[in-house]
Amino acid sequence: MKLITLYICAALSWHSIPARFAWRLLQMGVYNCQLFNNLGLCCFYAQQYDMTLSSFERALSLAVNDEEVADVWYNLGHVAVGTGDINLAHQCFKLALANNNNHAEAYNNLAVLEMRKGHHEQARGLLQTAAALALHMYEPHYNFAALSDKVGDLQSSYVAAQKSATAFPEHVDTQQLIKQLQQHFAML
Repeated sequence: MKLITLYICAALSWHSIPARFAWRLLQMGVYNCQLFNNLGLCCFYAQQYDMTLSSFERALSLAVNDEEVADVWYNLGHVAVGTGDINLAHQCFKLALANNNNHAEAYNNLAVLEMRKGHHEQARGLLQTAAALALHMYEPHYNFAALSDKVGDLQSSYVAAQKSATAFPEHVDTQQLIKQLQQHFAML
């Protein structure tokens, strides 16, 4: 079982710094869910697609609690989005939430997928949940602001954009949305 893991790391070791760290951790005897979860992402971003899923499978088999399982499914959702399989991504984010109902990032990403499908009310609810769970995140606030702007709820959009700017003042898209909304309000 460890021989396959060493093969994965050897194939990646010169492609990325995170993979080099994973290689070193495996040499030191570290063998856990978090390592294989991150190794799966390293494989994906190094375009070693054949090794990506086996790393995530190993991560799932080594998970010791629901939070770890949720993190693996969340990362698999990112891989699915990256490969263009939106249906798989939707299922992965739902599985992440099934294992950890407090996974704010999964709520946010699931909301974005719902927005793409045109399910605005579902997306709003998911974004509100994500924002309530993780006050430090700017993404749910920005996504809620963008969605509200799209459907014409400018007041809610402005309030959410302000919250996004508070969480991450340098976010360019948030600043542009606030400026756009201020110009719109000035014309009223």
